[in-house]
Amino acid sequence: MTVMYVTILGRQPALGIAELESLYGSKALTPLPPFACVVDTPDVEFGRLGGTQKLGKILTVLPTTNWPDIIKYISDSLPQHLHHIPEGKIKFGISAYGFSISPSKINASSLQIKKVIKSSKHGVRVVPNKETYLSTAQVLHNGLVSATGLEILVIKASKRTYLAQTTEVQDINAYAHRDQNRPMRDARVGMLPPKLAQIIINIANPDTDSTVLDPFCGTGVIIQESLLMGFKAMGSDLDERMVEYSNKNIAWLNQKHRFAELPSIEQGDATTYDWDNTPDTIAGETYLGRPLSSEPDHATLSKIMNDCDTIHTKFLKNVAMQTKPGFRMCIAVPAWKTRQGFKHLGTLDSLEKLGYNRLKFVHAEDKDLIYHRKGQLVGRELVALIRK
Repeated sequence: MTVMYVTILGRQPALGIAELESLYGSKALTPLPPFACVVDTPDVEFGRLGGTQKLGKILTVLPTTNWPDIIKYISDSLPQHLHHIPEGKIKFGISAYGFSISPSKINASSLQIKKVIKSSKHGVRVVPNKETYLSTAQVLHNGLVSATGLEILVIKASKRTYLAQTTEVQDINAYAHRDQNRPMRDARVGMLPPKLAQIIINIANPDTDSTVLDPFCGTGVIIQESLLMGFKAMGSDLDERMVEYSNKNIAWLNQKHRFAELPSIEQGDATTYDWDNTPDTIAGETYLGRPLSSEPDHATLSKIMNDCDTIHTKFLKNVAMQTKPGFRMCIAVPAWKTRQGFKHLGTLDSLEKLGYNRLKFVHAEDKDLIYHRKGQLVGRELVALIRK
């Protein structure tokens, strides 16, 4: 029987869904909105997923959403499961998704299950819930994915409940290290989170041994994540200082990881530059326009948007001249948050004239593919393109 997995998605689930669909295909996915998605594939490459917080192996699907019935099932079936856990104190926790219950009720259920575990002659420590689900930090720091760890995921899906055991969780410490400890950072050019960089690369979906180009490389986050995924990488940037920053950051990363091949990072204007080696795919964050601290007036915003349109149109024309039909890329372009909603890059209305088709996802809508944090005036809209 094929092992079925469930993913617990990040803060913006549609981004994680689009990432999974790019890697595994729409038919392999069964979304459990808004928190999770079932992935029917024998091997999920969890370490490369930026939009998935937890990965769980599905244990069963119950034909009920009644909480007492669910806890009774777990209590009755758990003794058999405990035979597969090594000797030692078990670290146990429950995460519930989609249920309208209080953390205190979940904690009471955890104590009920604790008695079952103790009766099987295992020591046990329960990780208490502050919310209905345990955070990635709680799972990681309490060893719930270790050999003697056990986190049960309880996911409500319509009239059914999925039960799964967490097998992997995002390493928030590793993300923080390579984000915050890089020697060269510059908040003025925007701070691309490593998780978002992973999502962009995965939506571009390069083949094994491919070379990924970031034509607006900034401080090199896309290049960094491409190398960590096992791809070759190259980059360019209009700003000579950014080329220097990228090279220093990759040299710092290479001290630990010793990559087989270091990237070529050159100064160049993405709207006109002729890359010596044609990349296999493009992934990156483009020019997002002038940084904004408050919502501008209509005339100012129109000027900013027009400037961005000019740059993006020239960039896409330049890429089209250097690539063949079928070439795939994912770019994060600006989307401006206004009181009336998001305003989108005008260039997106002219993609076919520029020689591209925008890739549509079965399980995620274009309008939901905007990475945005509260208070931000400029979001990043993820656009997957296929050269016609």
